[in-house]
Amino acid sequence: MKIELNYGRGTLSVGLPAGVRASVIRKPEMPVLPSPAEAIDEALSTPVQARALQDEARGRRSACILICDITRPVPNGLLLGPIVRQLLVAGIDRSNITVLVATGLHRPNLGAELEELVGDPWVLSTVRVENHYARNDADHVDLGRTPHGTAVKLDRRFVEADVKIVTGLVEPHFMAGYSGGRKVIAPGIAHQETITTFHSHRFMADPKAENCILEGNPLHREQLAIVRMLGPVLAVNTVIDEHRRLSFVNYGDVVESHLAAVEFIRGYAQVAVPRRFKTVVTSAAGYPLDKTYYQTVKGMVAPMDILEPGGNLVIASECSEGMGSEEFVEAQRRLIALGAEGFLKNISAKRYADVDEWQTQMQVKPMQVGAVHLYAGGLTPEDRALTGVNNVPSVEAAIEAAVRSTGDPDVAVIPEGPYVVPIYRAAA
Repeated sequence: MKIELNYGRGTLSVGLPAGVRASVIRKPEMPVLPSPAEAIDEALSTPVQARALQDEARGRRSACILICDITRPVPNGLLLGPIVRQLLVAGIDRSNITVLVATGLHRPNLGAELEELVGDPWVLSTVRVENHYARNDADHVDLGRTPHGTAVKLDRRFVEADVKIVTGLVEPHFMAGYSGGRKVIAPGIAHQETITTFHSHRFMADPKAENCILEGNPLHREQLAIVRMLGPVLAVNTVIDEHRRLSFVNYGDVVESHLAAVEFIRGYAQVAVPRRFKTVVTSAAGYPLDKTYYQTVKGMVAPMDILEPGGNLVIASECSEGMGSEEFVEAQRRLIALGAEGFLKNISAKRYADVDEWQTQMQVKPMQVGAVHLYAGGLTPEDRALTGVNNVPSVEAAIEAAVRSTGDPDVAVIPEGPYVVPIYRAAA
């Protein structure tokens, strides 16, 4: 039997060893919108707790549209043209419309990569398309602090725009519960101080800072508090199926429309599984999420609930760009030097996290449950030494060794990686 794992821009074909029994875990089949363009136009005119986009924009002087960076497969090529055209029809001059890439603390998206991200040459030639830089103090407006003390500094291009629009993909997120909506604002266009505050150990260690959890999630709480400081914010939310086809789109108030999109995807992304497994095989979701080892950690965290304690988690990720940021590499060096418990102790008292060390903190979670085995064709030997997990020559070899060591031929396989969150639900 062969299985196909999302890997890079395609799939990785894995032949299962003889005698292995695979339970393949996927989302239920999702609806696909037959005409995405019509669905987007309809969404922009039938809002969730807002006015139609043209009505919101009429009489306004400027607009800023946030888009996620290259790590998210948001269908920007479908969305941005209709949004910009409606703003123009409403009377906003094109020179006063900015598309802002919500990079957070990630690197900027430039050149051919920016063209790929925007997905529409007309948009690139019609309005300004710029990147957010979290470390540039002068680019941000200080809005004060949330009730829980988080300093709120956001990109002034968004704060000062008359019409504020967030776009994004709503999917499970291993810290914030679900991506999209308020998350595109913070951390998306937040200053480094804001990001490193609510990505600190005290937030990340909270048991509610988890996939598919919003209620009680401290990151979600802070993100909502930040949104409330901005006044009216609009959002265009999308959900895609396993084949990256548009399954859902809506538009409206950033909080309420996002919750409606969450309600839609929740029924597909969370998959009940009646048992735990000693061997779980997954991916980092393929391109663009598996471009770096940094993003690969999401694929390690998502299936933790169905991994038998002491079991083996096998993950495939292309890592075509290597490890990720230099700051993340430094955090990984500390993990190797201090060990998992030593690393957590080292960061536990910090008010501000070091940049990107939160991803290393999240990596420790699956390491505390079982053994993690990584197949990553794009990593150098030097990179592999910094992962802190067991690097394997092939997924097949890792499965064979895991089954042999446990004596259990039953293996869970999650081809789509962190876009699917399996939840252990014992059979009645």
